[in-house]
Amino acid sequence: MENSGDPVPSSNIPIESQIDPDEKPPKGKRSKWLLITIAGILALILIAAVSAFGGYRSGISIRQGAEATQVVQVVAEQYELGVQDMQSGAYQRARQRFEYVIQLDPNYPGVTEKLADVLVELNTTATPTLVPTPTLTPTPDTRGIEELFANGGQYLANGEWTNTIDALLKLRKDDPGFRAVEIDGMLFLAFRNRGIDKITKEADLEGGIYDLTLAERFGLLDAEAQSLKSFSSLYITGASFWGLDWTQAAYYFSQVAPHVPNLTDGSGWSAAERYRLAIVGYGDQLSYEGRWCNAAEQYHIALSISYDPVVEQALKTASENCEKGNKKPSEDQPAETPNP
Repeated sequence: MENSGDPVPSSNIPIESQIDPDEKPPKGKRSKWLLITIAGILALILIAAVSAFGGYRSGISIRQGAEATQVVQVVAEQYELGVQDMQSGAYQRARQRFEYVIQLDPNYPGVTEKLADVLVELNTTATPTLVPTPTLTPTPDTRGIEELFANGGQYLANGEWTNTIDALLKLRKDDPGFRAVEIDGMLFLAFRNRGIDKITKEADLEGGIYDLTLAERFGLLDAEAQSLKSFSSLYITGASFWGLDWTQAAYYFSQVAPHVPNLTDGSGWSAAERYRLAIVGYGDQLSYEGRWCNAAEQYHIALSISYDPVVEQALKTASENCEKGNKKPSEDQPAETPNP
């Protein structure tokens, strides 16, 4: 065949020249290559980790071996030093060394026997404990205390309350713990009885109340002592209103007079007389205010306690003015006010 001059395709052209360089590989092949790459990386990491762990274990083994060697050296050294201490008589220090060796290596040859020998030596040569000689404390001389106690008992039996109190209080100051319960009982009786005597025999109401209050520190007051203490307090309160407020004075003495009419203070006036005079004073006050009928009632009460001509005249005047309905007292009949 003749050559027409056109180029003829040749089957000898390389295959690479037939591939488009911009063409991407198929999707399946790309995923396969990615997995292979990741697997390779993981394999490298695993190999590195195994190598590192092997190195770590090797390092631990080396360190443990070194420590074991050091312990062996320390044990041997302390054992030898303990033997030397034992030979020189320093048994306490040798004991400490052998105990330390046993702590590190209980099976160390000979250490148990050596420790036993040291303990025997320590027990044999131990310094005996010196027992101090007790100091002899002289027996306290209680003759003065006993004498005060005996005197206090005798004073109490004789009714000498102040002497009883003085002796027992001195005893308590010298020896607070001496027969404390008995002394408390004796002081209670002494203060209680002295308080009653002050109120009933000496007209010393304040002093009696004080003693009875002290007695309560040692025991409960009986009914008689408690009532005297209460009525004395009411008497003193009523007296504080004397000449100032007859209503209050009459009120307080009305509570005292029916029970202890003869109760008296330093003025010498009994509770009954105080009550009568307080009523008269209240009646006079009502008369001055022109309250004649009320005043007459108070005068009647006062006369029922005891006769008094002055009060009888005041009652007559009050009754007349009450009947007349007068509101003011007459000029020639001034109100009477009792004075203590």
